[in-house]
Amino acid sequence: MQMNTPPRSARSVRSARSARGPQSPKSPRSPRRAIRLTRRGRVALIAVGAVVAGTAVAVPLLTTDDEGTSRPTSLVIPEGRRATQVYAAVDKALALPAGTTKKSLAKADLKLPNDAEGNPEGYLFPATYPLGENPTPEKLLTAMVDTANKRFTGAPVAAGAQRNALNVYQAVTIASIVQAEAAAKEDMGKVARVIFNRLERGMPLQMDSTINYALGRSTLKTTDKDTKIDSPYNSYQRMGLPPTPIANPGDAAMSAAINPTPGDWLYFVTVKPGDTRFTADYAEHQRNVDEFNRLQQSASKKAGAEAAT
Repeated sequence: MQMNTPPRSARSVRSARSARGPQSPKSPRSPRRAIRLTRRGRVALIAVGAVVAGTAVAVPLLTTDDEGTSRPTSLVIPEGRRATQVYAAVDKALALPAGTTKKSLAKADLKLPNDAEGNPEGYLFPATYPLGENPTPEKLLTAMVDTANKRFTGAPVAAGAQRNALNVYQAVTIASIVQAEAAAKEDMGKVARVIFNRLERGMPLQMDSTINYALGRSTLKTTDKDTKIDSPYNSYQRMGLPPTPIANPGDAAMSAAINPTPGDWLYFVTVKPGDTRFTADYAEHQRNVDEFNRLQQSASKKAGAEAAT
């Protein structure tokens, strides 16, 4: 098992397989297509991160009216949530039938970049949004996209994207991957650098987070069968960044995407919580993966022994 990106915490992964060796760089493509080249090995995802990504979609802030009935006054969208999760959160906060917010996209008239082709993924900015007196899905989605535009279209982001031969939409896409893959905020710049280093070498990214996005899930394991799915989000089989962001990144991930930490890293793996190791040497990376596997197997045996007693 090759892991180039960190787990989100202490999650179990497909840890009993041998790592793939480095792939040979491919010939460069046109600027936009070339920047869409990425690669990651298999990722160890964190159990805590998986739970957060899968369930803690939004936090409604409540108030109690004169009749003693609690109603939400604000909606908190955490960093890294997918558009589908945001839609569900809005439906819940506004007590609407499931699917209402998604259906409202057609009449929301969101100010999205042309590259998005009407898909707001990546532009539903994570923040706290007041519901106001007469909240609607259209109002909330518009507020999220307007906030993203304020964050993403300013001079610092535009200049940072240009400095890295990106347009802003590509930078948001990279930020979404960084958001999904970094085990901690301090790792984000290094994760971004791994992405850029692989882009420059024409290496596929192989991100499990893109596989999960394609399959609409947040899982602890990605199988060999999963890596063979026919999807533009399959970064094992397809060269380049996914066609859209895979989540809605926050400021820290965006900053990392336009200001990656200097380094020559091509691989990374979180061996244990708080210990993410980055390297440019495949043999060293394999040793790190082997250590991760040993720790996982030891933890599994210990858990089994405790369960038996």
